[in-house]
Amino acid sequence: MATLSDEAIEERLRGLDGWERKGDTIEREFKFEDFQGSVDFVNRITPPAEEMNHHPDLAISWNKVTVSLSTHSQGGLTESDFELAARIDPLA
Repeated sequence: MATLSDEAIEERLRGLDGWERKGDTIEREFKFEDFQGSVDFVNRITPPAEEMNHHPDLAISWNKVTVSLSTHSQGGLTESDFELAARIDPLA
């Protein structure tokens, strides 16, 4: 899978709420009521990530989870990153 051009990345970001580009990744912070809410969210992310064989980088703290997506094997952003982001959003 080829990496996306800067223009394609910006176009796809317009279709995602709250996601920002950070270099070769896209990232979004999700907030919850407490630590249990953060962990539950991470557990909801697991099935689509496994199904796609595309795994996000996660930072978990008490009431928030930061999700970062990049296709490391390709050295940048691909369609898979945006597809997984779109699948993650409704899980929050």
